[in-house]
Amino acid sequence: MKPDNNVVAYPKTQNRDADQTIKDKNQEAFAENQLGSVKFEVHGLEMLDKQVKQSGNSGRIYLPPHWVGKRVKIIRVD
Repeated sequence: MKPDNNVVAYPKTQNRDADQTIKDKNQEAFAENQLGSVKFEVHGLEMLDKQVKQSGNSGRIYLPPHWVGKRVKIIRVD
């Protein structure tokens, strides 16, 4: 089995949230610097095309109430 290079062990005294934020920002910068895009193939039941709205320090997407408790996948397209 191939080792997962994205797994990071955190000592109990270390601030995991700060490290995760740095890791997320590094991954986002790396993804934006890649040429072209990636094709995803997803099988599902319904699809919505929505724009993320500002919500405090993050973003928010409102989904139909019958989706509550269901699994969803979010793909950024631009």
